[in-house]
Amino acid sequence: MEEHKMDLQDVRFFCGQSHRAMARGIADYLAVPLEKSTFRRFSNDCIEVQLGASVRERTVFIIQSLVRPVSDNLLELLMMIDVARSAGARHIHTIIPYYAYARSDKKDAPRISITARLVADLLATAGASHFMTMTLHSPQVHGFFSIPTDVLTARTEFARYIAERDLKKTVVVAPDVGHAKSAARFARMLELPVVAANKERISDSEVRISGLFGRQVRKYRQALIYDDEIATGGSVVEVCKELVHNGVEEIVAICTHGVYSGKAFARLAGIPQIVELITTDTVPQRPDRCPLKLTVLPVAHLFGEAIWRNYNRQSIGGLYTYWREETDND
Repeated sequence: MEEHKMDLQDVRFFCGQSHRAMARGIADYLAVPLEKSTFRRFSNDCIEVQLGASVRERTVFIIQSLVRPVSDNLLELLMMIDVARSAGARHIHTIIPYYAYARSDKKDAPRISITARLVADLLATAGASHFMTMTLHSPQVHGFFSIPTDVLTARTEFARYIAERDLKKTVVVAPDVGHAKSAARFARMLELPVVAANKERISDSEVRISGLFGRQVRKYRQALIYDDEIATGGSVVEVCKELVHNGVEEIVAICTHGVYSGKAFARLAGIPQIVELITTDTVPQRPDRCPLKLTVLPVAHLFGEAIWRNYNRQSIGGLYTYWREETDND
């Protein structure tokens, strides 16, 4: 890997309060200081943000994952961007490892907001000049942004972790048809077959699976469910039930964003065939709170490498070419 050097007089790195460990990991990878910021909440519940270093005519990077409390962390991020813009920053790069509103990507009910687009507009209005994230819920969200946007993928990290295992009689499973293409790319890296579930969403926590598209599942012993996000666990649980019904003995659930909200861990633990959950640290994780084996793959180095290449006017496509010549990304 090429030595990373950034002009410390030119760049400033800040983070909000949502995921300091991720921000520190990115800063450490790039050997840059993570500047201090001050956050206050007044008696009327208003928030105040103050950046702890001058940003005038500098390149600013602001790191904030949109985890709970999402609305507070989003407002905090918008305020940090606005502060940097009004203080004369030359460029403002917004790094959001987990873009929570990506699931609100379409008008599928009367009188609702396409909030993924709204938040994209808010980031640009606040003053962001560049946006970077990892694995959006659907490809069209990328098009909601009017500023340059880079969407990274952890697919190579997952493949590297899984590749050393015995994958005989293993199939990759997409939890719905919408994620079949991404699952197929992952399966191709491991030279595995892929199937997709026919899913109908009933509510935020309830789905209905009416079958599997693709190869006959009964001849496989192990399944790798590959998803962008696990929140309540409803989709994974229902897919698991269908897989178990078809004779699958072991299931590994893989997702980029492990939100695991509410009773998700308990629901997943109720499927004895699930032997492992694999996720990244775009959302802060507490493996000690999970009754199942939870493997957390760090991705700060991916963000750090992409930031460095962007800063040095290099293509980030090369990040994905070192695994069997795979060049496409999520």
